[in-house]
Amino acid sequence: MGRPYAEVIGDPIAHSKSPVIHNFWLEKLGIDAEYLACRVRPDELTEYFTRRRGDAEWRGCNVTIPHKTAILELVDDQRAVKEIGAANCVIRSDNKLVAFNTDTAGVSAALPRTHDSVCLIGAGGAARAAIPSIDLFAPDIRVLVRDPAKAARSLADLDYDLRFFQFSEAAVAMLAVGGVINASPLGMQDQPPLPTDVLAALSCTDPRAYVFDMVYAPLETELLKSAQMCGRETIDGLIMLVGQADLAFRQFFGCYPPREHDAELRALLAS
Repeated sequence: MGRPYAEVIGDPIAHSKSPVIHNFWLEKLGIDAEYLACRVRPDELTEYFTRRRGDAEWRGCNVTIPHKTAILELVDDQRAVKEIGAANCVIRSDNKLVAFNTDTAGVSAALPRTHDSVCLIGAGGAARAAIPSIDLFAPDIRVLVRDPAKAARSLADLDYDLRFFQFSEAAVAMLAVGGVINASPLGMQDQPPLPTDVLAALSCTDPRAYVFDMVYAPLETELLKSAQMCGRETIDGLIMLVGQADLAFRQFFGCYPPREHDAELRALLAS
């Protein structure tokens, strides 16, 4: 028999720190298994799941950009993500592929609960997962995107009161908000940067606002640097990354990760 494994799929994938997290936990627990990174292009997604269905050692996969919504057409059970409309985790259960979303838990782990307004940058799979957590404490959600009409259509199935703004309106979207969340890939390694209008608009936020960037490669993004220059509280992407990995690890390997080693893990991820 081979070695049990799980993996993360996406395109690109070289930046992913998920293998570091899961393999760190596997080693600490003495589990003979591994976690890999696999680049899967959009036109390879169907073939990928066809192959993995027949692999007895495959325990499942995390899913990152650009596949979080596309995979819903390829799984057998998407009930757990029906409301969100995006998945970042797939496991095999009773010979069926089942979709989950652990991003929501990751967002909840990262966000303060002290503000009632949030400017959310992006309208893709990560944004869809974030909105339910944000709505629990912030009824005023402003979505900042390149194309507001397209974003409104994309999120129309979500039963939340959202207001949409284009990047050139960033100062209006961020006016006096208590939090800013980047749920887009902008600013990530090998991706376009956030527009300068968006970075400059951080000064329009409430002075006590937090700025949370889901991007973790690089760890100190231009968004977070700009927020620090404005004196805003900053939250990097590692908190969410580890939080969502916790639930995924339980699905893949059937046990809780050893979170008592979080400080050591964070130092490893930040190095």
